Amino acid sequence: MKKILEGKIVSLKMGNTAIVEVTRKVAHPLYKKLLKKSKRYKVDTVGSNLSLGASVKIVATRPISKNKFFKILEVTK
Repeated sequence: MKKILEGKIVSLKMGNTAIVEVTRKVAHPLYKKLLKKSKRYKVDTVGSNLSLGASVKIVATRPISKNKFFKILEVTK
């Protein structure tokens, strides 16, 4: 089973790489209030036409470079 995450593109300043921010909601261990936690992933974008702020689905792959382990699966918006 492949790891598929959904997030928003926050940076396109690198060549063939985008930064996608994935946000999830987690309950506080004691107070049970829902908190937003976010993580930024470097994603390979070879052959993709993307825009800043677009929602995308990313999938885990073999290591592409030192910090890149994800590729764009599809653009949802």
